Amino acid sequence: MNKPYVIAVDFDGTLCSYLYPAIGAPNKRLIRYLLKRKQKGALLVLWTCRGGQDLVDTCEWCERQGLIFDAVNANPESAIAYHKGSDPRKIGYDELIDDKVNRRWSRPF
Repeated sequence: MNKPYVIAVDFDGTLCSYLYPAIGAPNKRLIRYLLKRKQKGALLVLWTCRGGQDLVDTCEWCERQGLIFDAVNANPESAIAYHKGSDPRKIGYDELIDDKVNRRWSRPF
């Protein structure tokens, strides 16, 4: 089994402009990038502090953008399987996209 390539991505200020608790304008450039990477086999994890109905609304918004995540605030099942069933509280990723760490993606929309 090959190690899956995992991309974890933040929501507010990253996938969309920051308007919490509302949902801002989509970061179309980042969404295109993620869709391309998923098509090439990357696993996508939505890594957000949103919870409850806000998280449900967020996931529905992402689906309308064409983004279907392999996991939300958790490790993808295939990544857990690769690590022989180990599922630590901290998610594992090869690439983290977050407005707090990646200025490349957090430019104004």
